[in-house]
Amino acid sequence: MGYFLFRRTLGFVLTLFAVSVVVFAVMNVLPGDPALTILGLDATEDALAALREQLGLNDPLLTRYVHWVWNALHGDFGISHSFGIPVAGLIGERLPMTISLAVSGMIFTVILALVMGIGAAANHRKPGDWGMMFISQLGIAIPAFWLSMLLVLLFAVKLRWLPPGGFAGWDDPVAAMRSLILPTVALALVQSSVLARVTRSSALEVMRQDFVRTARATGFSRRRILWRHVLPNALVPIVTIVGMQFAALVTGTIVIENVFYLPGLGRLIFQSISNRDLPTVQALVMLFAAIVVTANFIVDLLYVVIDPRLKARA
Repeated sequence: MGYFLFRRTLGFVLTLFAVSVVVFAVMNVLPGDPALTILGLDATEDALAALREQLGLNDPLLTRYVHWVWNALHGDFGISHSFGIPVAGLIGERLPMTISLAVSGMIFTVILALVMGIGAAANHRKPGDWGMMFISQLGIAIPAFWLSMLLVLLFAVKLRWLPPGGFAGWDDPVAAMRSLILPTVALALVQSSVLARVTRSSALEVMRQDFVRTARATGFSRRRILWRHVLPNALVPIVTIVGMQFAALVTGTIVIENVFYLPGLGRLIFQSISNRDLPTVQALVMLFAAIVVTANFIVDLLYVVIDPRLKARA
């Protein structure tokens, strides 16, 4: 068990290191002069040279990378060129919005996918199975941004049940939750469609096992067999997809937050790219990449908890 944790932790650290190298290299080979972006086209050469020196742009690339990593480990991602405040402060302000949206989307995804997937497996080759698979295929085919606009037109413009966008703030919890309903649904429907198909396939494979036939012969109810015997033994591939989907939900907020005008990291990175705010973009790309890597690392650890056979091998 200890060797397994050591291998996974080492892989996690090395992956983060490789990601940081790639992110820093890509951000620093992009065309354009950050100093010119900050000061504008009318800036003098002396002013540009002084700002480049102040920003450390004249230092060797390796030196700049080491300084960036060292400062990032201490919570310092530099100063935003667009907002003129520390990038860490910007991220701290916007992060709760994005995490709230991603977590609510993940909860909705898991609940809907498990109900659809287990229901389809229980009604294999019946109209219920075909109907659920058709709905899931439709969910996969619809782009999230287009689905977002359809939801706004239906529930905000036509029915006027929910706000079309913006965020009311957590001072009014009810209004805040209403603001998150449409973004959560738009973010989660595509992911739940994928997870439902994986759940169905995994459940069908387990339902062919001998212990399930024994449970049926013993007289257990259909619901107990499905939820207490089939689902726990089908969790390994499901957890794999859930870990990947949480990372996809977090990165998917870039589109959803801009459609619904939510003050999260997704909207921040879009604004920073438009303004060529490289310190902010660099920090946000690294943060999103770290979330993806961390999600996969947690999934690796959950395998051991879910499947005792893997624990014995570890």
